[in-house]
Amino acid sequence: MDSQLASLFLESSAGRLRLHMSRIAKCVETLSEDQVWARGSDNENAVGNLMLHLGGNVRQWIISGIGGKPDVRVRDREFSARGGIAPTELVERLQTIVEDACRILPGVGAVQLAEPVTIQNRTLTRLDAIYQVVDHFAQHTAQIIFATKMMTHADLAFYQRLAAPQEEKKP
Repeated sequence: MDSQLASLFLESSAGRLRLHMSRIAKCVETLSEDQVWARGSDNENAVGNLMLHLGGNVRQWIISGIGGKPDVRVRDREFSARGGIAPTELVERLQTIVEDACRILPGVGAVQLAEPVTIQNRTLTRLDAIYQVVDHFAQHTAQIIFATKMMTHADLAFYQRLAAPQEEKKP
């Protein structure tokens, strides 16, 4: 893979993770702690669980799988949590993990992107692993946005820049 194209892929991946993180943070700031941990049933995940899950996934796949740090993930804990972590702490934890991952990405070379890595007993290229993480993060971000809108009935104003300019009222 061309090094310019590799850099573009890695920058884009980091940018997407940061964009999704900013949207999650905006959602969480509109929710109460009870809403962050609310579940409709045991078969559903709370926003808090999704955030813990995203942190575990990014840490395992990018920080450990790509960056070589120890894999300390205990996936079941991400889903068994029922509260006890403040929304602001959830955002700070996930933000830190995302930023740690984004610092690793620029160090991946074009040749390395095509090399195999084994994560969760799956062997795939580093490019596929990064793509999987960004896609996974986007899917759960959409769930968090949907849950937030369902609980708050709020317009989260992610696309205000696309709104038509208001016409000036003439006296």
